[in-house]
Amino acid sequence: MGSQSDAFNVTLPRANTATNKRSSLVLASACSFAAMSLACGVGSAQAAAGEGSISTLMEEVQVTARKRADAEKLQEVPVAATAYSGDQLEALQTRDLQSLSFKMPNVQLEDIGTVKNTANFTVRGLGVNSSIPSIDPTVGVFVDGMYMGVNAGVVTDMFDLEGIEVLRGPQGLLFGRNVTGGAVVIKTARPTEEFSSKFKLSTTDNLDTVAAATVNGAISERVNGRLTAYYNNDQGWFENVYTGNDEAGGSDTWFIRPSFSVALSESSELLVRMEHGRMDAAGAVAQNRGELAPNFPLYALFGVDVSDWDNSDDSFQVAQNEEGFQEDEWSQVITEYNQDVAFGDGTITNILAWREYAATGLADIDSLPITAFHAATSIDQSQISNELRYAGRFGATAVTTGLYWFSQDLSYYENRLLPLNGLDITGGGEQEHTAMGVFAQADIDLNESWVLTLGGRYSVEDKDAQVATINPVVVGNTQCDQSGCAFYDFNDSESWSAFTPKVGLQWNLSDDAQLYSYWTKGFRSGGYNMRNTGLLYQPGPTDQEEQTTFEIGGKAEWFDGRVRTNMALFHNTIDDMQREENLADPVFSVVQYIRNTADATIQGAELEAMVVASDNLLFTANVGYVDGAYDSVRGDISGDGLVDATDLGLDIPRLAPWTYGVGVVHDLQLGNLGVLTSRVNFNHRDAAPYTDNNLGMLSEADMLDLSFGFVPDSGNYRLALFGKNMLDEVTEGNNTQLPPTLGGAGASFTPLNKGRVVGVELTYDL
Repeated sequence: MGSQSDAFNVTLPRANTATNKRSSLVLASACSFAAMSLACGVGSAQAAAGEGSISTLMEEVQVTARKRADAEKLQEVPVAATAYSGDQLEALQTRDLQSLSFKMPNVQLEDIGTVKNTANFTVRGLGVNSSIPSIDPTVGVFVDGMYMGVNAGVVTDMFDLEGIEVLRGPQGLLFGRNVTGGAVVIKTARPTEEFSSKFKLSTTDNLDTVAAATVNGAISERVNGRLTAYYNNDQGWFENVYTGNDEAGGSDTWFIRPSFSVALSESSELLVRMEHGRMDAAGAVAQNRGELAPNFPLYALFGVDVSDWDNSDDSFQVAQNEEGFQEDEWSQVITEYNQDVAFGDGTITNILAWREYAATGLADIDSLPITAFHAATSIDQSQISNELRYAGRFGATAVTTGLYWFSQDLSYYENRLLPLNGLDITGGGEQEHTAMGVFAQADIDLNESWVLTLGGRYSVEDKDAQVATINPVVVGNTQCDQSGCAFYDFNDSESWSAFTPKVGLQWNLSDDAQLYSYWTKGFRSGGYNMRNTGLLYQPGPTDQEEQTTFEIGGKAEWFDGRVRTNMALFHNTIDDMQREENLADPVFSVVQYIRNTADATIQGAELEAMVVASDNLLFTANVGYVDGAYDSVRGDISGDGLVDATDLGLDIPRLAPWTYGVGVVHDLQLGNLGVLTSRVNFNHRDAAPYTDNNLGMLSEADMLDLSFGFVPDSGNYRLALFGKNMLDEVTEGNNTQLPPTLGGAGASFTPLNKGRVVGVELTYDL
């Protein structure tokens, strides 16, 4: 059948048959020593890279979780967080945030797969299951102090970072902006005076190749500069049995990141970070798991035979007649001004940030070798924000306070080609969004052992939306294109506000041990559905979601620092939970409603440990448990037409009860040649429902990663052989149910993540 209509004036790539470049050679494998997790900082990169210093692995990274004037050691901060240094990320062969998804307890950093490069992050059972850009994520992503206004364009490739912090939520005080689940804080490497350069080249058995470089140093007496460039060519990993393409899912990604710092005076500095990048990729690589999908009756009409297609949930084979495309482009500028002041011996910080993001794409949603449901999408987003912050100390009290402002313009359009239903329809919408906040936190030293935390944030958000329903009854087939719609059937504006307080108490038992507890609230503003397909519900507005959290945690080091243990217990209550309900529909294939579905309680625990068994042997372990249940429901979540105990008994989406992992790091001195560092890391995650009605599921997975890294005693290079997902586990970005007319019982749109990947990486430093 034909390919997608020209609703967005794009030329669609045709599937081509190519030979498989994937080598059968299994190189040895990858990744790292496990996540140190919530309060274990990961150590210095050189050791992680293989220099053979296990003691250095125990050193802590510096974090900005409390937005103090100076960074703090993570082990001393009373927060549940995971932090990685930039060099540690390199040693972990961390391509993007998704690479860390299985390495932290109760954390999932997934790409949804429907629209590539779109985050569906979940922390402690709180996440979203949507590629609709108007849905605010529960887990916020911050890059150099800039909040990413949409979850599209977030799972980008990373190189030359100062570090990453993953803060458990809610972070409704210092970070704000709808981070009820938590915050992912990314810090790019800053310019320094000393000259340095770094080059990296890596490739895998499927020719997923990365070439990257950075150069840093003084430009003049007062100005330092840094230039980072990155290119990734992914030849594709999956087998499309319909087209014969065994390199499906390829992509090209590049970015350039210039930055400079200017010492304006002895007490002030200006830091400017810029970035421009682009991704050109194939569309979603997705499987239809319907029981009739390999032998669908309609195939006979088009001479299609894919009876040898294995579409089981342990297979990576797909059979799509449209491999689609995804094109992303982004530009951003982040300026940070710091001024030291005598008042409280503090620092005034102002972060002014701007970002533009645009994407167009085409996806084969039916995931069949015929054209039954294809969708073309277009996103345009522009944001600007400013945060003015003061941090200082007055005697026994450390104070952080500030003002925040955010403005965003967003447009989204989608064309649905449904030829079996005689439909070619387009809809979408426009939204203007502003957010403002004022916040303050005081950490009061009651004595040498006890610290009292008091804080609060007041937030106000406004959204103005107009929506054209993707439904011919309302809009018709031709009234929308990429530039907008001639007619919008819905126009509305709404405001939401909340005060989110925090009260905490920290007890420093000794220099090496602490207990902490806190009570806090989180806030997620309401919103609108820009992918409105059905007529059962209006596109919005939804009510705001509010969360109340109580947490107790402890951090300790034992036996002269050779053992580190960290734990946290948490209890969350969520009122007016905001959800996107994905429902199979015989006319439009999938309809999506955004509603306040329920009140819920989520509670659980996290525990991590690191043990230095000897000077050349390190063990790590982590375990996370989350238990969640609905306290009340707002409507028919199950989709059976009734609101009853069936709805109340459903599992909360994206809540995986158990996550755990173990790791071993071993250093072997090879005489005068250098050090060989071996790592084995195993992580497990339970299965979890993807959809609210629990019909779509995300698979249970066991992830085994291995690596061998060599660093010579003399020389500036590092050579690593790595392997990821060595058990070749099948995992999904999402699992959205389709009507039985598109593949029989269990028909689904299920984007897949890669299976086993092995490769080699060379890094050279000057």
